[in-house]
Amino acid sequence: FSLKELHGIFPWLVESIFGSLDGIIVGWNLRCLQGRTNPNEYSVALDFLDPSGPMMKLVYKLQAEEYRYDFPVSYLPGPVKASIQEQVLPECSLYHNKVQFPSSGGLGLNLALNPFEYYMFYFAISLITQKNSPVTHHVSPSNSAYFILVDTYLKCFLPTEGSVLPPPSSNPGGAIPSPTPRSPAVPFSSYGMHHTSLLKRHIAHQPSVNADPASQEIWRSETLLQIFVEMWLHHYSLEMYQKMQSPHVKLEVLHYRLSISSKHHGSPAQSSYQALHAYQESFKPTEEHVLVVRLLVKHLHAFSNSLKPEPLSPSAHSHTASPLEEFKRVVIPRFVQEKLYIFLQHCFGHWPLDASFRAVLEMWLSYLQPWRYAPEKPPQSTEPLPRSVPEKWAAFIQENLLMYTKLFVGFLNRALRTDLVSPKNALMVFRVAKVFAQPNLAEMILKGEQLFLEPELVIPHRQHRLLMSPTLGGSFLSSRSPAVTDASFKVKSHVYSLEGQDFQYKQMFGTEVRNLVLKLAQLICQAQQTAKSISDHSAETTASQSFFSWFRFTPSEVNGSYTGNDLDEIGQDSIKKTDEYLEKALEYLCQIFKLSEAQLTQMMLKCGTAQDENGKKQLPDCIASENGLILTPLGRYQIINGLRRFELQYQGDTELQPIRSYENAALVRLLFRLSSVLNERFADQMEMLCSREDFVGRLCRYHLTNPKLVQKIRYSPVVRDRTSQNWGPRISLRFLASYRTLTSLLMIYFLASWFHVGPVGCTFIILIGYFLYAVIMTFFFEGWKPHEH
Repeated sequence: FSLKELHGIFPWLVESIFGSLDGIIVGWNLRCLQGRTNPNEYSVALDFLDPSGPMMKLVYKLQAEEYRYDFPVSYLPGPVKASIQEQVLPECSLYHNKVQFPSSGGLGLNLALNPFEYYMFYFAISLITQKNSPVTHHVSPSNSAYFILVDTYLKCFLPTEGSVLPPPSSNPGGAIPSPTPRSPAVPFSSYGMHHTSLLKRHIAHQPSVNADPASQEIWRSETLLQIFVEMWLHHYSLEMYQKMQSPHVKLEVLHYRLSISSKHHGSPAQSSYQALHAYQESFKPTEEHVLVVRLLVKHLHAFSNSLKPEPLSPSAHSHTASPLEEFKRVVIPRFVQEKLYIFLQHCFGHWPLDASFRAVLEMWLSYLQPWRYAPEKPPQSTEPLPRSVPEKWAAFIQENLLMYTKLFVGFLNRALRTDLVSPKNALMVFRVAKVFAQPNLAEMILKGEQLFLEPELVIPHRQHRLLMSPTLGGSFLSSRSPAVTDASFKVKSHVYSLEGQDFQYKQMFGTEVRNLVLKLAQLICQAQQTAKSISDHSAETTASQSFFSWFRFTPSEVNGSYTGNDLDEIGQDSIKKTDEYLEKALEYLCQIFKLSEAQLTQMMLKCGTAQDENGKKQLPDCIASENGLILTPLGRYQIINGLRRFELQYQGDTELQPIRSYENAALVRLLFRLSSVLNERFADQMEMLCSREDFVGRLCRYHLTNPKLVQKIRYSPVVRDRTSQNWGPRISLRFLASYRTLTSLLMIYFLASWFHVGPVGCTFIILIGYFLYAVIMTFFFEGWKPHEH
């Protein structure tokens, strides 16, 4: 093919591989392509799309000719699309000099992208647009071709060792010309002080582009990272977007709109309406999306940590550091920090309260621990002691303070609304507590909070967005300022740049958050007790389901009201894991927030974690009043989430209790009339027999009386005290109305017919057998309380 023909085929080829932007064309479906299920297609796709494969060679070949391809603005992330539609230029340099207004009769705005940008735009955005791809089998996102390609591109263009490989082109320097600027039909206003590209700033000091080929090595690296961050992380609500803008920028945009309102009647209002609609579009990241972002975060930590140590002479830095080394130094604070923070906030506030939040949690914890991806290896020791966080990471923790503190508070609020009896939820609490309990980490966070809370000295008003991007070799303050003040200024600039000047900071080690931690500790103790109750209940249920119990003619769980948890189906092993996770999590929380044993004991007594007299079931949290027990907010939470419930039992005449689903209604009424007639006619005789002290009296008492209650029973929270009712001797035939009893009798009569035993003989044998059973029970278990017969 000629170069002109390849130019015409290229957009169709990219769409055929990654799918259409509207999701109608699936393409190669890389997100569902796995080597285990489709080994041939999997290997062909990876080879074809490899950084040194045929597809990238085509990209570089077209790149050399400065071809441009239109990418619709309408498919960009909501904030970018809305700002461009409002004629406000996004701060990311990726969009500069690329917005093209339609010609007469054209539809919508477009970005004029070079082949490399066009290819990467489609590759990155396919993770968002191709959500409804047909899946015929279970797909593991981390084993998909898409996930592997992301990892390959990151390792190629953001290498932790060596430099970026030059593109396979005839140009030895690998220089790729920038898009030619085109004058837009309507001037743009910038909504923020945009960052100058590292490449442009470096080249500005060079006499010629080709004089230093190393100056071109990070062009693809910076472009790739910006595209990934913009497509995967630049999503948030209108309120968040408005909060991120500084007051002087809002005023600038307002003046701009007013100045053009007289020239374009109605268009600004329409544009604002469209922008508002775009911002209000719901963004729901998938678990696969979060896993890919976590891969990006982990690689960026490794990439940033591969930075060579700075030379001892400060003046030698600007002359010896390569563009790639400078890029490593600022890659996280400049390109990732802000958008990742907003992305995590969105996930913490909108993700469902289920176990799928684990993916978001691990991504967050990966960002919080850059020392895990440092090249140096921890010293080997025979004792499995936790590794202390080195002091050199104090600056990172301080400049990412909100990532540690505000998101930790957000996790606490989530954990307080989840069922900690579930092993997966307990594991998430354990993971967070374990990370924050690393030696020296809590002290570093506390030091960062102290620096932020220091009295302000010289904080420039209305210029907090500029503080996000300090110059490469410079400092936030002059050399005359103390080092502590400089650190304090950096922490304040971080907080104000992300949350605004009017942000009310909530201290992680303050009283309010400490109270939340105590509430979480209470829930952990309650969840441990609930898991133990479920375990005991499961063991009792298993033991009671014996073959012999079928012949006692008793309905199961007549007054029982216990409802199990999902642990009933998971098994005893998971219950043990839950208890282990919660116990370690509580231990870590005590280490982090310096909780004493006395506080824990008092807290456990306050929330009622002490076992009941029966050692098993517990009531929801409530307070006593003159009208009985009243539920507290914690008690309502426990009932809603199934952690605890009241043991509601029928306390009236058992003969008059409502007809159950396992009973025949007609038989219940008939047998009740028959029992009433017998009890009324033979009441005196039964009373006389039960008053005897010999064996006959004991046998009659066993059958005809309901023993007095010897233990306290908690009733409904409405009634505080109620005396138990004791009835005299009586006959109760209601058990014969149970379908279970009737089925058992039919089975016995059916088996007896095989041995040529008639109904009368079978009935006599049943009565004799039950009489012998009653005699044995009378001898050995006189104090045992049977069900009524």
